[in-house]
Amino acid sequence: MMKDYFHIGTITSPHGIRGDVNVYPITDDPEHLRELRTVVLAAPGSEDRSDIRKVERVRYGKTLVIFGLEGVADRNQAESLRGYELFIAREDASPLGENEFYIADLIGLDVFADGESFGTLRDVMQTGANDVYVVDSPKYGEVLIPAIKDCVLKIAPEEGRMDVHLLPGLVRESEDRP
Repeated sequence: MMKDYFHIGTITSPHGIRGDVNVYPITDDPEHLRELRTVVLAAPGSEDRSDIRKVERVRYGKTLVIFGLEGVADRNQAESLRGYELFIAREDASPLGENEFYIADLIGLDVFADGESFGTLRDVMQTGANDVYVVDSPKYGEVLIPAIKDCVLKIAPEEGRMDVHLLPGLVRESEDRP
């Protein structure tokens, strides 16, 4: 399922007295956040995406991004947003290169191993060398599949599907579940 909004971070605390907020970013490219003109604020766990705010300023701390948002003028207002999540519209996301996908579009894909239904992609772990796909398999439980050409044959989010080849050692027959 293609998502209309992407979660880019969570407000952790106020920053200063002018209403700025510290945001813990969950994006591959925090520098892209500097280009944002608007963000969507949502209470934790809320599906409501109607609170659109203009981004007035963006600065960078060591691990956090500091946002100044329209309508947040002092520390008390910023404090009331602690825990809120920031989203951006799909069209505001960094453009993708060839054979690149947004993680949000991969979560939930049906995974087929060598032509047979294998499981569902639950998560993507980003490691230094390559990503690793976490697949929930009814037969094998949690299976970690490296995102390498030898394993991942086709990714088709528009079809809701990923085709993989299981290299020897990725699953063990002794792990079979009844």
